[in-house]
Amino acid sequence: MGVTGCGKTAVGTLLARKLSARFIEGDRLHPEANVAKMASGIPLDDEDRAGWLNTIGGAIADEVRAGELVVATCSSLKRIYRDRLRSFAPDLVFVHLVLSREESWRRVSSRPGHFMPASLVDSQFATLEPPAADEASITMDATLPLDQIVYELASNFAPLSSCPQA
Repeated sequence: MGVTGCGKTAVGTLLARKLSARFIEGDRLHPEANVAKMASGIPLDDEDRAGWLNTIGGAIADEVRAGELVVATCSSLKRIYRDRLRSFAPDLVFVHLVLSREESWRRVSSRPGHFMPASLVDSQFATLEPPAADEASITMDATLPLDQIVYELASNFAPLSSCPQA
């Protein structure tokens, strides 16, 4: 989880591979209307995100029911979004990839072919509610080398092979 450009897809892909887990890319599950809205520079609201979160939560729950370890990417910016995902899979552990607004903007503005424009970076930070102390989560510095982030996360999750991660 985290704001746009924090590395969710890169970290999630490599972590899933390292843990031999199923990978769910949340951005690919956005309905076309959400993608069009963001591509035109309009931030999503809670209503826009509700169905998308249900789709991600359902996909996670399906994998968990099948006995699979799962790594999923989703911005999960607000607690109510994380609570919605946990309603599908109560044992979710969220990895919050943290970076500055400036670094997010730099990464997003240099990312070719993605629907999320850099003009939405500020809205992501305005919406962000970092996980609270009572939420199962790990906070990671998203500016660390990718292999270091994945190594540290894999070390945390290896003993939890029955626990889904998002």
